[in-house]
Amino acid sequence: MSSVAVLTPESFAEHRSGLKDQELTGCVTEDEAYIPTYLEAFPPLPEKSAAEAKAGEPTNAWGTKIKPIKASVITQVFHVPLEERRYKDNGQFGEGEEAKVCLDIMQRTGAHIELSLAKDQGLSVMVTGKLDSVMKARKEIVARLQTQASATIAIPKEHHRFVIGKNGEKLQELELKTATKIAIPRPDDPSTNIRITGTKEGIEKARHEVLLISAEQDKRAVERVSLEKVFHPFIAGAHNRLVQELSQETGARISVPPPSLPKDEIVITGEKEAVALALSRIRAIYDDKKRKTTTISVEVKKSQHKYIVGPKGTTLQEILDTTGVSVEMPPPDSVSETIILRGEPDRLGPALTQVYAKAKSVMVVEVTAPAWLHRFIIGKKGQNIGRITQQLPRVHIEFTDGEERISLEGPTEEVMRAQSQIQEIIKDLLVRMDYTEVIIEQRFHRHLIGKNGTNINRIKEQYKVSVRIPQDCERSGLVRIEGDPKGVQMARRELLEMVQRMENERTKDLIVEQKYHRTVIGQKGEKIKEVRDKFPEVIINFPDPAQKSDVVQLRGPKNEVEKCGKFLQKLIAELIENSFSLSVPIFKQFHKNIIGKGGANIKKIREETNTKIDLPTENSNSEMIVITGRKNHCEAARERILAIQRDLANIKEMEVAIPAKLHNSLIGSKGCLVRAVMEECGGSVHIHFPSEGSGSDQVTIRGPAGEVERARRQLLQLAEEKQVNNFTAELQAKPEYHRFLIGKGGANIRRVRDKTGARIIFPAPDDGEQECITIVGREEAVRLAQKELEALVKNLDDVVEDSMAVDPRHHRHFVCRRGQVLRELAEEYGGVAVSFPRTGAHSQRVTLKGAKDCVEAAKRRIQEIIEDLESQVSVEVCILQRYHRAVMGPKGCRIQQLTKEHQVQVKFPERDDGNTGPDPQENGDASPDGEVIPRKCDIITISGRAEKCELAKAALLALVPVTEDVEASYELHRYIIGQKGSGIRKMMEEYEVNIWVPQPDQQWDVIRVTGQVINVERAKQRLLERVKELQAEQEDRALRSYKVTMSVEPKFHPKIIGRKGAVISQIRKDHDVSIQFPDKGDEQQDVIVISGYECNVEEARVAIQRLVSELQEMVSRDARLDPRTHARIIGARGKAVRKLMEEFKVDIRFPPPGSDEPDRVMVTGLPETVDNAIDHLLNLEEEYMLSVTETETMAAYMKPPSRYGGGGAGGGGGEDSNGGPAKGFVVRDAPWNAAGGNKAPDMSSAEDFPTFGASVAPKQTTAWGPKKF
Repeated sequence: MSSVAVLTPESFAEHRSGLKDQELTGCVTEDEAYIPTYLEAFPPLPEKSAAEAKAGEPTNAWGTKIKPIKASVITQVFHVPLEERRYKDNGQFGEGEEAKVCLDIMQRTGAHIELSLAKDQGLSVMVTGKLDSVMKARKEIVARLQTQASATIAIPKEHHRFVIGKNGEKLQELELKTATKIAIPRPDDPSTNIRITGTKEGIEKARHEVLLISAEQDKRAVERVSLEKVFHPFIAGAHNRLVQELSQETGARISVPPPSLPKDEIVITGEKEAVALALSRIRAIYDDKKRKTTTISVEVKKSQHKYIVGPKGTTLQEILDTTGVSVEMPPPDSVSETIILRGEPDRLGPALTQVYAKAKSVMVVEVTAPAWLHRFIIGKKGQNIGRITQQLPRVHIEFTDGEERISLEGPTEEVMRAQSQIQEIIKDLLVRMDYTEVIIEQRFHRHLIGKNGTNINRIKEQYKVSVRIPQDCERSGLVRIEGDPKGVQMARRELLEMVQRMENERTKDLIVEQKYHRTVIGQKGEKIKEVRDKFPEVIINFPDPAQKSDVVQLRGPKNEVEKCGKFLQKLIAELIENSFSLSVPIFKQFHKNIIGKGGANIKKIREETNTKIDLPTENSNSEMIVITGRKNHCEAARERILAIQRDLANIKEMEVAIPAKLHNSLIGSKGCLVRAVMEECGGSVHIHFPSEGSGSDQVTIRGPAGEVERARRQLLQLAEEKQVNNFTAELQAKPEYHRFLIGKGGANIRRVRDKTGARIIFPAPDDGEQECITIVGREEAVRLAQKELEALVKNLDDVVEDSMAVDPRHHRHFVCRRGQVLRELAEEYGGVAVSFPRTGAHSQRVTLKGAKDCVEAAKRRIQEIIEDLESQVSVEVCILQRYHRAVMGPKGCRIQQLTKEHQVQVKFPERDDGNTGPDPQENGDASPDGEVIPRKCDIITISGRAEKCELAKAALLALVPVTEDVEASYELHRYIIGQKGSGIRKMMEEYEVNIWVPQPDQQWDVIRVTGQVINVERAKQRLLERVKELQAEQEDRALRSYKVTMSVEPKFHPKIIGRKGAVISQIRKDHDVSIQFPDKGDEQQDVIVISGYECNVEEARVAIQRLVSELQEMVSRDARLDPRTHARIIGARGKAVRKLMEEFKVDIRFPPPGSDEPDRVMVTGLPETVDNAIDHLLNLEEEYMLSVTETETMAAYMKPPSRYGGGGAGGGGGEDSNGGPAKGFVVRDAPWNAAGGNKAPDMSSAEDFPTFGASVAPKQTTAWGPKKF
């Protein structure tokens, strides 16, 4: 039997100190280091027999008892009998279902599992790993590899929750420990039976554990006693001292509800005897106080109650402590001012004295001051009021916005001093300050302020006043001026003058193409700045580039706006005139000569011709120089540039006559053919064809003389080849047939071209031969196209031409609206052409041309139309002119639909812009004088058949807009209008109505809707629905504004909030409430405000109170842990300690660096969880200290020797701190120093330490034993 000893720093130190106490021979001087003997440094291991023989002798250094350390990795072995094996594989062991199950369990739990088969075919399972991994693996192995049995056990229903434990932790631990499944009935199930499933051994273990828990609970008791809430302070005592002493004496746990919780129930838990004793003591206190105490009521102002309560109720506790009297305060939300004092009669007097003293210790005074003076009293950045609060720090000064009072609160003497100082400030301000208010329309406010506040800041500085202009969202026109009386009046006068000038302003829109805007503005706005400087009173607004608008708006005094408009129009006209552009091809190699040295040449041309000349970049392949300016200036500049090119090289320009019909074929697709010719001629030749449609045959060639001649020959040769290969034919056709041959949109001629591939050219209007049609292409294609066209012409020759008489008064009907009736006839009757005589010809003859049948049908239809026109009547409809635009609709769409539907004509009168008629009424209101006399400009004429005119008249009247009023409170108007008018605008677009909302200052409860009757009704219904929605929202907001405040000690706030706000966020989410915690600087740090629906607020308050109650039950205990283990317990970024806190439901706090108690770790939570967490931390400390001890011990023994200071070559030994050779680890009386002559081996000896492969003569055996090679 061997034993193992572990050397730790503590045991080694103890051993060394023990040795030093003994008297040893050969002691050294005190100033030298002590050198131990060989036996002291390396004591032999004790033997059993020797230990028994010398039992009476004192133990040596190795005999110290060492505390066992638990290993982090454990191994468990258990057996599964053959009859309980679930899988009895007949195949090879280790390859069946059992092996698969074990592999799955190893992957899921991280434990290592080994299976072996016993002789009796039972299964042996060895599980290795961390404790929790082994327990989980064992549970799964039993569940999946072993057949399961079950048993039931009956225990009292009230003991079930103790078997489950908090959050089911106890039940999970029990299932892991016994490898069983324990099913406990639900709370609403009356059954008391608990079912256990697992192996027989596990069932027995689980059954034993459950019965043990039940037996323990039989010894415990819980008592709930209801005592009147008013006597709770006497039971708890001042600062809860009495109830704490009672808990310590009896050992029972007593829970008294806090004053803020309206509960009478006191809960006592613990052993039965302790609970009974505590209950009797509490009842005795209650009975005694109920018999002896009496009450008195006093009236104290509600505002003074908080001074009696004190911060967190400390004042009430002090009164209870000193006088034994309980002070009952009315709830904060109650209007009652009655305070009840409860106590023994002889002590009520002193208590009442203290109550009045506390109530009067602080007084509240109100100072009257005009609201507009408040900010001057406060001073800039609070300077004035800051001086008072620094002198009198206990005085709280509160200004109420919009009210003419200032509240002062604090000690009586200091409040009186502060009051007198503030009154002096007010008196001084009233003497030297004044204010006035001016009503200015809101539309002028931003102009009064000016760009970046320039206008208003100038007035403030000039007159030493303060001007307050309301925000746009306030919808108010009230401007307030405060300051020196004289300055106030002068500032008021200047503001009114500015408003008067703005009222005389006019706005003018100038149409300027957007492409010129940037040019007019100039680089960095230089040009437009000059214009604005010239017309400083005119505001010029350019549209945003994204709007793509051409409208430039001018606003200012009428005369100035007109002058500015003319100036800008002249400027833009010059700009357009100077925007003529032309391109000049110049050989690339001459561009630098055109620029000149330092840009001298190009600069001179620009200045003398007053043009803008742009050259391509150096790395560009373009040779075009672009000249911009007036046309004559551009041409002069071009001649100057070409002259430079001609002077520099032998440049020749030649014109070649090539038929225009060949130009396109010579140019080729995208200019490829002509580009090839220019490249063949050295790339220094430019060939310019006239623009298409010009009819010119002249092609211009420019370049060096030799290259120009070469290009001319190639072009002529190419043209000749094109003429040989191209075949041309001509076809004669009457000019009036041309458009029939081309067809609508060129459809007929395109079909012929696609079919034959030939090109068909019709004569231009100014050509001499109007009947000649040219066909160009390959011969066979031209022949085929010619045949097609001849067939078409032959068909056209069969077209008949007829005429009929139509009264001239009906001609307009056919040709009006851009000949719409004639177009309909052509589409309906096969493209027949109907020609009416020109206006003023006084002819009745109408010509029809087309196929014979089509012409006859068209004549019949024209006759029908004439009969309709003959029988038509005219009906007049009186609709006020101001409604005509609404009747027409956008772009006349409504009237067009009406005429098409009823086949009538509607004629609107000319507009009458004069003021001869009665004043128009807004929104279609009737005239207050009665019926309005119709004017000529109000009469609309409908022409058509009588019955259709009546229908059209009814439809026209239905289009007349009506106005209806909708009742809507003016407070809801801004919500109906929406942000930036979006709501009202959307409604107007959706229902095609006009909605008028009164100005906010009018405070009318009416909204007017104008439009067609149907649309007005729909819009009205939608408005009423919107009003109901807004009213419902208002009611909902009122319901959601319910607030409750509750007092909770600040130390509990972080726990209520939770990590990253998780706990409070969940409460807010569950109860749909807003919960506000006090800010750091708030006076009342214990007040939490809950707002929302009343029922939700109450539920949230109860939830927080429940949470606070649980937090109050928590305890904090210290655990002493070696600081060297703290880092490992905390883990990387605190992951390990967070996991521990979540597992044990506790809070663990480690000491900060430099703490006086570096080993003190605080654990906070429920008592049982705190104990479990501390036990776990101590186990971790033991485990981690093993590795720490081993590391430090090894470091002490393995410390490398110091090196030579001089760095000599081949250094073998070291030096000590004094510069001498290092002695290393030295012992006395070693075996190699024995008298026999044995000595330590020489490491430099080849005999003692030979090299591999060398043959060495054997030497005599040393103390180290025989050598082996």
